[in-house]
Amino acid sequence: MLVSTTNDLAGYRVVRHVGLVRGLTVRSRSVIGNFAAGIQSIFGGNITIYTRLAEDARREAYMLMSEHAADMGANAVLAMRYDANDIMEGITEVLAYGTAVVVEPVTR
Repeated sequence: MLVSTTNDLAGYRVVRHVGLVRGLTVRSRSVIGNFAAGIQSIFGGNITIYTRLAEDARREAYMLMSEHAADMGANAVLAMRYDANDIMEGITEVLAYGTAVVVEPVTR
């Protein structure tokens, strides 16, 4: 699956628009994770527990979006974006979305 944040893909042309695709995951921070992150925050710098949580959530949303596109018959996603919102204290949704298309290489 080719995925791009741009509206086109260099070296390819869009032959069919498939539609909007998305991948959504909802994550919570555990009590133990919050405690460990609190300790890390005392020393400053990168709070690796939250960084790992954010990376895992984005990775899962990305994979779900890619699977959704493949299920719809697409081989690429254009204009891909992420969005994240707190649903309630300690619970966050992460959304990956874009436009699923079928592309083919441009021949010269």
